[in-house]
Amino acid sequence: MADAGTEFVFTPEQQDLRRAVRQFCAERLDEDTVRRLMESEAGYDPALWTRLGGELGVLGLAVPEELGGAGGGLVDQAVVAEEFGAALVPGPVIGTVGLAVPALVALAGAGVEEGLLASLVEGTRTAAFAVPDRGGRFDPALVTVTESGGTLTGEVSQVVDGTADVLLVAARTGDGVGLFIVDEAERVALSTLDRTRRQAAVRFAATPARAIASGADAERAITAALRTGAALLAAEQVGGAQRMLDRTVAYAGTRLQFGRPIGSFQAVKHRCADMLVLVEHARSTAYHAAWALQDGTDDPDLAIGIAQATCSEAYQRVAEDTVQLHGGIGFTWEHSAHLYLKRAVTDAALLGSAAEHRERIAELVLDRAVAVGVPAVATG
Repeated sequence: MADAGTEFVFTPEQQDLRRAVRQFCAERLDEDTVRRLMESEAGYDPALWTRLGGELGVLGLAVPEELGGAGGGLVDQAVVAEEFGAALVPGPVIGTVGLAVPALVALAGAGVEEGLLASLVEGTRTAAFAVPDRGGRFDPALVTVTESGGTLTGEVSQVVDGTADVLLVAARTGDGVGLFIVDEAERVALSTLDRTRRQAAVRFAATPARAIASGADAERAITAALRTGAALLAAEQVGGAQRMLDRTVAYAGTRLQFGRPIGSFQAVKHRCADMLVLVEHARSTAYHAAWALQDGTDDPDLAIGIAQATCSEAYQRVAEDTVQLHGGIGFTWEHSAHLYLKRAVTDAALLGSAAEHRERIAELVLDRAVAVGVPAVATG
């Protein structure tokens, strides 16, 4: 991004990054490949994932160079997330890139698991974040897994990308809540609406675990992960919504009705214009959230709440309108619209619903205004 006066102007390097990721996805992750992978046992192609990390280097753009990353910023990673969302990239994007990597980066100053972090950035291993949240925020009261003698016992009922190689797990200890790494655990795959993003229930029965943080350090790492994951999820939602808008506009220009393209009818024009407004509004809030986290230019919780509330609803609305404007073909299994609609509905339930984020925004703005006389404002 450029300076604060031109917050949403992408740099030439970011534009080149977008083109490279878009080309890679177009060549190696087309719709037929996505459909094949979502029905496979693993749910993604480990070889392609390794290429994303090693060849393109896009799994650790916001990771410092000394930790094996590219030394970029969260805005760079958001650009990649947007393109991943447009292509419906199957694989542990949220679990690994959005949640596990930021948590490890937050703890890396103490030299914690830097070997694991490097392998995640290179794409040779994957990770998931087995930490319950309440509306996208960490609530220690929700942690039911317990630690005793270096082992964990309990269950996390729903973990995004829970079949990954490694788990970062929040567990209760004698001193509060700690963060642990688990290599082996019982994973029970869940039947989900969106087959391109796997989820699992994870069970621990005196399972060996390695402690990496406790107390305030654990809470700091978990909070950093949830904030980063929410910002990248918003960018991903923008990518999916933009792809649906593009396909709808193209279809409206070629589908004939009464001897004319349906895009020539005023009602269809208005619907497409409404979709465009939703996408552009969502994009602004998503990159504002990434920028706020990257540069500390705004209240991160407020920026993320606005982004998630906006992007979740925008993606769902655009996906639903895509189905409607495509008519009969839009309702079929053969058309891609249902894949994006399922992703939109699933994403809207991850890391807090739009309603939960609006409630959080109200707390930050209205409650603060009552308490101190000065409302919180997303200034950018």
